[in-house]
Amino acid sequence: MMLCGLTAFNANAEAASAPASCPTGLPANTRCTTGTDSAGAHYWIAVPQAWSGVLVLHAHGGPELGVPRAERSADDLQRWAVMVKVGHAWAGSTYRQGGVAVRAAAEDTERLRGLFTDIVAKPRVTLLHGQSWGASVAAIAAEMYPTSYDAVLLTSGVLGGGTRSYEFRLDLRVVYQALCQNHPTADEPAYPLWQGLPPGNTLTRAELARRVNDCTGLRLAPDKRSPEQQQRLSTLVSVVRIPERSLLGHLNWATWHFQDIVFARLDGANPFGNIGARYVGSPDDDALNAQVQRYRADPAAVARFAADADPTGRLPVPTLNAHAIDDPVAFVELESAFADAVAGVGQSSRLVQTFTDEHEHSYLADAEYVALVDAVLQWAAKGDKPTPESVAARCAGLEARFGAGCRFVPGYRPAPLEARVTPRMR
Repeated sequence: MMLCGLTAFNANAEAASAPASCPTGLPANTRCTTGTDSAGAHYWIAVPQAWSGVLVLHAHGGPELGVPRAERSADDLQRWAVMVKVGHAWAGSTYRQGGVAVRAAAEDTERLRGLFTDIVAKPRVTLLHGQSWGASVAAIAAEMYPTSYDAVLLTSGVLGGGTRSYEFRLDLRVVYQALCQNHPTADEPAYPLWQGLPPGNTLTRAELARRVNDCTGLRLAPDKRSPEQQQRLSTLVSVVRIPERSLLGHLNWATWHFQDIVFARLDGANPFGNIGARYVGSPDDDALNAQVQRYRADPAAVARFAADADPTGRLPVPTLNAHAIDDPVAFVELESAFADAVAGVGQSSRLVQTFTDEHEHSYLADAEYVALVDAVLQWAAKGDKPTPESVAARCAGLEARFGAGCRFVPGYRPAPLEARVTPRMR
């Protein structure tokens, strides 16, 4: 950690803030501060010595469950240190609560924008950057506060809306249970799988991981799995169309995050259904479809969830997207759903989508982020709308400074979301 002073910061913030040691990896003489806002959200701010006047306001992914940790924003600042290295200020909030509450997170992000003005100065330009689930936070924040931001950057985004982005995780739960019969086990109380987990249930992530390994051999080398384990694992990844490496993560989401959505956000009502879904890719699809449990979503719950978690596509400012084609967490096909929503409200002229030949979700390459930021800022300032080709060319010119890693694929277009997620009745 390096100590960074804050002598130029204004003390007239809505909540106490204090100079802090910047996370490692930031430029020398960066000024950092941390604090807690009036709603209880923790935040970090970093301002480089030669500040460009641009604020990159970061909306983080996840979402995390439980009580927010100040360390979360510090970790995000360290991960996106390249924003500060190129001269931009950076600010990120933990949000005031854990869980799947999109509009509340958007409010917390907007509150931090005002805090930055109080603590530092009014930015010349504000770029709203949403990563992963935070991309949906940023997309909705831009809708809620259309005059607050000059441009929006969405990376690795969960942009199909909550009502469509998570349906495959219900598919995972019902197919997993049909194959494994241990989540819940036969001697545990039964519950509808769309609940994720009933209130008060004491299942731990370690125990769930043990059950998954018992059923599928997920943590074993392929040659150590039994034929039955390998068959169940192969069936899961084929039917639900997820990579093996992200199976446990998605199952965790379909357990504890579903529990948060259903019981903390929707008063126990069901936003997820699979009526009409026909699952394919198993050794015996007819037998599998006869065995999986079926649920009908509550239309009122779907509407409530959509009101909080579904972007409408209304883009008030230039918006640039980037997504890895082989993202194992947020499927690239979610970008098709977002593009359709944007087109549906006549805002396609404000959206450019780019794609990279990568296999990661949490972070791409420094040169790619710098190219994206430069391109969307120039679009906002001069009306020079980028193309996937121009972003790729810009990135190539930055590799000498920021390292190799430009893997944009300008001609790529993702398939519709229905090509990845089993269609169902709505």
